[in-house]
Amino acid sequence: VQLQASGGGLVQAGDSLRLSCAASGRSFSSYAMAWFRQAPGRAREFVAAIKGGSLGTSYADSVKGRFTISRDNAKNTVHLQMISLKPEDTAVYYCAASRLGLITSQLRRGDRYDYWGQGTHVTVSS
Repeated sequence: VQLQASGGGLVQAGDSLRLSCAASGRSFSSYAMAWFRQAPGRAREFVAAIKGGSLGTSYADSVKGRFTISRDNAKNTVHLQMISLKPEDTAVYYCAASRLGLITSQLRRGDRYDYWGQGTHVTVSS
């Protein structure tokens, strides 16, 4: 499985941005998909995830209510809609895929994901 993230850019605080992650592979609909991010000098952190079959989502508290993860299984794509962006959202955003049937408590764990995209940069200016 190959993942290609896109949609990053430079925006101002309060703006919106939509990230996309295109995946190869025939079993995309069954994969749990997630977004993680890593800011300069900081550890990678979980942002949002969606189970295979769109059976549930999970969000980091810092983005809840502002970010929405969705998937289009017909296009093998997962999206992250981000609104009300803040300077602290500045990071490289990575999409990830898991072949496992993750339960909700596992969605936040990076070690549960088998495949990672190359990352897309999001910079939010104040």
